[in-house]
Formats: sequence, C-alpha cells, structure tokens
Amino acid sequence: MATAGGAADREIVISRYIDAHRELVFEAFTDVRHLSGWWGPDGFATTTRRFEFRVGGAWEFVMHGPDGTDYREWITWTEITPPERLALVHGEVRDDPNAFESIISFAREGAGTRIEMRTVFPTPDLRDRAVEEHGAVEGGRQTLDNLASHVAAALRQREAG
Repeated sequence: MATAGGAADREIVISRYIDAHRELVFEAFTDVRHLSGWWGPDGFATTTRRFEFRVGGAWEFVMHGPDGTDYREWITWTEITPPERLALVHGEVRDDPNAFESIISFAREGAGTRIEMRTVFPTPDLRDRAVEEHGAVEGGRQTLDNLASHVAAALRQREAG
C-alpha cells in the first residue's frame, strides 16, 4: 500500500483545533469507551465488535447510519506513538483491497491540540469515489467536530466530579 509522500491526488487531509490537552484528545481517539461516543459523521452510531489497541491489533465495528444502514468496518493499527501520532489501515474487512491508510497527528497548539487526519487511498479513483459518493470530506469534518464535542463533555465531567 502507498504512503502519504507524493500522493496528493489520492489523499484527503482534514484538520481541526480542539480546546483540550493532546493527552486527552489522544485518549478519546484510542480508548474504546470514548470511541463509541463520538466516532462517525452526524447521525451515525458505532457498535464495537472487537478492539485491540496495539500495533497489529484490530478494531472491528459496525457504523449504523441514520437511515438504518449498517456498515461493517475494520481498522488495524500500524503505528502507535502516544500522544503524538497514530497510523492505521481502514477497510470493510481484513485484507480489503480497497482499504486506505490514515495517519492521525496530535500537535500541541497553544493550550489545545491540532488534530490532523491524512488519509491516502490506493488510487485517485477510490479517493474521488469516497469524496463524491460517501461525502468523505464533510463526514471527516463532522467526525472531528463530534470528537471535539465529546472531549469538551469529558472535560466538563472531570471538572464537576
């Protein structure tokens, strides 16, 4: 599978500032108890089938769309560098020929965190289909917005108790 270098016609890059320390943002992205609370675009819910957070481990889950459609998903972690970076391969099932790679970086920015998701598809056509047919850019933005809302709620809960 390709890497991000020289892949501009195959990639989607989405970035967002989150007003929280990167350790908390990283935790929300890597702890299954948090993931099910925010993962996916608006209106989606996530049910985890299996979660092994280690290099080579898998996260198998089902995303439930607002129209009732279920989407089987599979992620394997290829790099875990707390609290700075994650790399993963994401497809519908293990060994999916259309799986894509993502690198998620968590950078300190002021008092908060700049999270960037850089996703590289095997071909430009697969990238274009993800954007045009599945709304990948807007869905990615909504997903990071949901992460930011989840982290803000977690902060409020920690401060209250």
